[in-house]
Amino acid sequence: MGRTRARLAAALRDLAEAQRGTGFLWSPVALGTGIVVYFSLLEEPGAGVLACLCGISAACCWLARRWHFTPIMLMGLVAAGVVLAALQTERVRAPVLAGDYRGPVTGRLIGLDRSAANHVRVTLDRVVLPGRTEVPERVRVSLAGFIAPGALEPGATIMMQAWIAPPNAPVEPGGFDFRRHAWFQKIGAVGYTRDPVMVAEPPGRQGPALKIFALRMTMADWLRLRMDAEAGPFAAAILTGDRSAIDPSQMQDLRVSNLAHLLAISGLHMGLLTGFVFAVVRLALALPPGLALWLPAKKLAAAAALAFGLFYLALSGASVATQRAFVMAAVALLAVLLDRPVLTLRAVAIAALIVLLLDPVSITGPGFQMSFAATTALVAAFAALRPTRAWQALGRGRLRYLKWFVVLAITSFVAGAATAPFSAYHFNALGKYGYLANLTAVPAMGLLVVPSAMAALLLAPIGLAEVPLAVMSAGIHHILRVAHWAATREDALLHIATGPSSVLPLITLGALMLFLLRGRMRLAGLGPAVLALLVWQSPERPLLLVAENGRMMGLLMREGRVLSAGRGNGFAAGIWLENDGSGADPAAAFAREGLRRDDDGNILGDLPGVGAVLWTGRETVAGCGKAMVIVGPKLSGSDAGGCLLVGKEALAAGGAHALVMRGGELKLETVADRSGVRPWTVGRIGGGRKP
Repeated sequence: MGRTRARLAAALRDLAEAQRGTGFLWSPVALGTGIVVYFSLLEEPGAGVLACLCGISAACCWLARRWHFTPIMLMGLVAAGVVLAALQTERVRAPVLAGDYRGPVTGRLIGLDRSAANHVRVTLDRVVLPGRTEVPERVRVSLAGFIAPGALEPGATIMMQAWIAPPNAPVEPGGFDFRRHAWFQKIGAVGYTRDPVMVAEPPGRQGPALKIFALRMTMADWLRLRMDAEAGPFAAAILTGDRSAIDPSQMQDLRVSNLAHLLAISGLHMGLLTGFVFAVVRLALALPPGLALWLPAKKLAAAAALAFGLFYLALSGASVATQRAFVMAAVALLAVLLDRPVLTLRAVAIAALIVLLLDPVSITGPGFQMSFAATTALVAAFAALRPTRAWQALGRGRLRYLKWFVVLAITSFVAGAATAPFSAYHFNALGKYGYLANLTAVPAMGLLVVPSAMAALLLAPIGLAEVPLAVMSAGIHHILRVAHWAATREDALLHIATGPSSVLPLITLGALMLFLLRGRMRLAGLGPAVLALLVWQSPERPLLLVAENGRMMGLLMREGRVLSAGRGNGFAAGIWLENDGSGADPAAAFAREGLRRDDDGNILGDLPGVGAVLWTGRETVAGCGKAMVIVGPKLSGSDAGGCLLVGKEALAAGGAHALVMRGGELKLETVADRSGVRPWTVGRIGGGRKP
């Protein structure tokens, strides 16, 4: 018995010793944990709480430095994460429109993209709303009518008759909260117009931001003019970030084939472009005999690549994803300048810390999670492969010609496997042919599209851009063909139901343990990962969902969710079905059997094992009857005599409702219950329409 204990103690000491020096790798994890805790709160922490957390953070850092005890430092970073997120929330505070508004809207154009309905969508600042005293700093409006010439020029002041409203609440309790997303973009209202959009004032004196925006739009127009109708919009998207001209069918193909990341200016693009500049500059400095002996060619190439990365960041619109990609590329290039190893987990941790310090809220989005999951997995995988005999053999003899293809296959597999759980959780779908699509499309991006794009930019001033643009077009057409092939296969998309809230933390914990721990201890990460998959196997979707305006409900039957209305609330219906893991569209869900209508227009359905649900357009009901739940957008009060009532007061206060089974009991949850009282929840909760 004594020997067994001694061996166990020795094994534990060896495992603990193997983790020596890895404490810094967990610092962004600790900081991110604090940020996530802040965004999970139902109430805003007060100034006193934040002051206490600042004191705790400072004390932990002092003790960690004095005692050289990493866990204390990590505790301090958790506290610091809460404070950091609270500070960002206050820093971006801007007015939110109070209630719906229909009337004249005037503002300066500072952003341009395209809506889900394929309409041009503009972002305006310097907003004027006649009759309103508190006006949002920015509004976003979809344009479905006539657009006057010059109205889409950056910096132009435009005017229109529009309907705008506060940013929409989630379409179901616990769903994506667009209000928070808009809050951190300082967008205080969203809406649409079908009326003409006119120019109130042409662009005047522009600041640096608008000048860069104008340059981006000019370059996007130039690319679309010089290239064909398919390649031009794609090229404009990857170079300037302007996706406004991409055909919706192409966008759908790219999404289904898991190639949509090629449009997002992220780590792949920034890495390819800065890597290409680094290689070209270093090669150019090595060509003259003896020059490389006198000049630090490698460092000069890194400096040139860093400068170009900064230029590309500005040219592409400096979106959050591009900023994150630039930080990661900059950390790698600075490592070259400082004679430090480039591709290390420490470099990834530094990049993650910088991104979280600059933009704490980014950790809540799929972009941050997927990009750092892929990067961390790739660095960890190649670090594990590098010492092996098989990997070293690939660098010798004839096998060295196969190494590039092996690297490509491993990169696609590891990055795809690392991001797949996050993609499935956030988007409820996975492309079955995504791996093959990436394996055949990404090389075209790296070998044809990116180098020719660089050549076109350099040769355009002297009028010699036609040849590189033709090469770039050929690469883009190959990518689009691959995307169309993968998207049009039978059952190309695997639909996945939204998992319980515990799934994402478990997946993240398991991945971090696998990537950051050393030795056999990293195998412990399989525990949380397997547990997450087991929990995900039986997702508990709401038995009943009610739209925020009460005009539609969805009952979960054995064959799937049945909708009570075939028109209206289409956006909410689509999200409900996606979260169910259903591939059906709202029209098909409405056509399913399970609901019946009486002569008075009431809709009645029977939830299996639960009871009857009644929807009515009346203002009063005599009693519950056989119904367990009564839904009515015109009903007043909160009690119908023994059954659950979802009336106009409940909808106005709580937004969308969900009937769920908790601990063997039925419970009505609302958006307000799950969202809490936070700065971004101010404004309309129920009763609105989707712009």
